[in-house]
Amino acid sequence: MATSPPSVRSGSPAASPSELPRQLGLWSAIAVLVGTTIGSGIFRSPAGIADKLPGPLPLMAVWATGGLFALCGALTLAELAGAMPRTGGYFVYIREAWGRLPAFLYGWAEFTLIRAAALGGISLTFAQYALRALGFDPAVAPYDAYAHYLAAGALILMATINVVGLKWGSLVQNVTTVAKYGGLVIIVLLAFSLGLPKTGGYFTPAVPPGSFSVSAFGLALVSVLWAFDGWGDLAKVSGEVADPRRTLPKAIVLGTLAIIAIYLLANLAYLSVLSVEEMRRAPLVAADVAQRLIGPVGVTLVSLTVLISTFGSVNGSLLTGPRIFFAMADDGLFFRQVASVHPKFQTPYIAIIMTGALGVAFVLLRSFEQLADIFVTASLVFYILSIGAIFKLRRRPDWNPPVRTPLYPLVPALFCLAVLFLLGNALMDPAQRVPTLGVFGVILLGVPVFYLTVGRKG
Repeated sequence: MATSPPSVRSGSPAASPSELPRQLGLWSAIAVLVGTTIGSGIFRSPAGIADKLPGPLPLMAVWATGGLFALCGALTLAELAGAMPRTGGYFVYIREAWGRLPAFLYGWAEFTLIRAAALGGISLTFAQYALRALGFDPAVAPYDAYAHYLAAGALILMATINVVGLKWGSLVQNVTTVAKYGGLVIIVLLAFSLGLPKTGGYFTPAVPPGSFSVSAFGLALVSVLWAFDGWGDLAKVSGEVADPRRTLPKAIVLGTLAIIAIYLLANLAYLSVLSVEEMRRAPLVAADVAQRLIGPVGVTLVSLTVLISTFGSVNGSLLTGPRIFFAMADDGLFFRQVASVHPKFQTPYIAIIMTGALGVAFVLLRSFEQLADIFVTASLVFYILSIGAIFKLRRRPDWNPPVRTPLYPLVPALFCLAVLFLLGNALMDPAQRVPTLGVFGVILLGVPVFYLTVGRKG
């Protein structure tokens, strides 16, 4: 890892030789956020959540809680991103508030765990739905293995598109976002117009005996957060957003509200057609709902929606994630070459290629459940540091954000306390304790790596 000084020091207004052009407008920025967030979670997580909370009210409550959690984070992020519209997002906020070691640990976790796990989990869901659309069962051999190879191929394709240019990646993101959001809206409308009149909905009894416990609620909330994660990804490409002080806060808040709305409506739609017990046995719940509503045509519709959704989410992750490594390298906390900008395409091509390669490695070696658990657990640690940065940064005399977090300090405090609860709940659960400690161990391994490499001059 390089130890050379960064081309732009913290807070400096000077331009970096490796600066990326600002090309994303408001709607493209919203598409990045929405498109990155709506991936596999809303189509895959409801079954596991219904298994942990087998009652309509607890099930809807955990989705609403996840939405509130995401909104608190987004409202805080709108202030941070508007005040510091720089490539890297969370990396920048952690570095500015807590210093270079915590910022390095965030980048280290992204490099070793978070980004590759996210790419692997989403691309694997894409591949499994693609095989199902072709008439093959991805749960049985040899198609279970083929799914991993197909996922790796999708990652390579999307990495290539993002290397060729931000405009191409942004175009893919805009198109897939409209398609996936529209697909979910169609499912909701069909469920309410065709399913609900026939079934009356499966909303009672609202809280059956044994359908709620604090521990189960916490574990289910982790799955909900997998579905909501992405509301912060736009911040990672802040350095490429046009008129960022106006665009970023609007895009972050509007995009997050749009996601909360469609997720709550989708779960109400599922409950309009399937009982909670049926949801528990439906890992591809949206396909089962569509099958019951309009037959095989519905399965095809949902399969296409999920394919587009996960394809767009992979693209969004490859559009945003590499910017973290780019920012780290530009600040001297990573291999200097990773901050290189392609002379023709004006993209951080080495960072994109490296991120795609990590995703391919993870998807070939891990299952979806392993990837999702790794991603959420590792991300929670740095949510606290990045959103909690607001408490320290607001003390700066030169702090001048275009918008301020409403109900401060309650909103960011609520977010951080919720994250602490989730981490504590994972450590208390015997089944999650060892994997959680394993993730912490990998993150802490970054401390000696820092002092042996880029931290020697610090």
